[in-house]
Amino acid sequence: MEVVITALGPDNVGLADPIIHYVTGVGARIAEIQMYDHDEEHLFAMLCRVDIDRQELQPLRDAMRQIGDFKKLAIRVWTSEFESPQKPRLAICATFLESTPRAVLQGVADGVIKAEVAVMIANRRKCAKLAEEFDVPFVMIGDENGVADDAAMVSALDQYQVDFVILARYMRVLPPSTCWQFAGGRIINLHHGLLPGFPGFRPYHDAHGSRMLTYGATCHFIIPELDAGNQIINQRTFSVAPGTPIADIIRCGETENEPACLAEGVRRVVDREVYLHFHRVRARVS
Repeated sequence: MEVVITALGPDNVGLADPIIHYVTGVGARIAEIQMYDHDEEHLFAMLCRVDIDRQELQPLRDAMRQIGDFKKLAIRVWTSEFESPQKPRLAICATFLESTPRAVLQGVADGVIKAEVAVMIANRRKCAKLAEEFDVPFVMIGDENGVADDAAMVSALDQYQVDFVILARYMRVLPPSTCWQFAGGRIINLHHGLLPGFPGFRPYHDAHGSRMLTYGATCHFIIPELDAGNQIINQRTFSVAPGTPIADIIRCGETENEPACLAEGVRRVVDREVYLHFHRVRARVS
């Protein structure tokens, strides 16, 4: 089975050695390994994707827990190969807009997205009623100005044993430390513009200023390095007539196009049709 190991902690020598020695010692095949050594932050981060026998999963978790305690590392062991009837657990992260997280919640409720929504996390209270409507626990991590407590987010993700983090128009940038801890294709974002052409916080306005007649949304994996390659899972577009007011374009995008784009992207990942490997989205071979 395929297993992703991530490690994060204060920079020091020899941090990767015990992890690599253990997985190779039990006969695991290393399919991917990435290490980050950020001197300015005195931070070490690592991702290792391995193939192991299924019976080795729990011993691997136990060994990584011991190594983490000894080396002062936050080590996570995760696999996307869920055994029936187990379903992947989602955390839906939101801010103001309800239509985008609702699409994922409804997709799960309808059985289109074969997952369980474990928790909704938000930096604003706007979507609390939405979580209540779908009987999902709601965790507020923002202060009165919407500034997110990133440590509280990680704590909630661990508490609810989340497999995938869904950023459903969550209007905060995740810090690299969070991205590293859930690296390997576990964080899915909805960007309200077509990438790579229209990044940033105002893609509708930027496209409108360029006199575009086609607008869109992009569902993509989040990785620790911003703008590092192609992590697109799904894109969806819509066209407008010349002279369409920007307000109408945004309304159509937010209420129809973005929700459909994200729901389909999450479905593809949950159904294991695609995965992230060395910062590239790949289709799985049946």
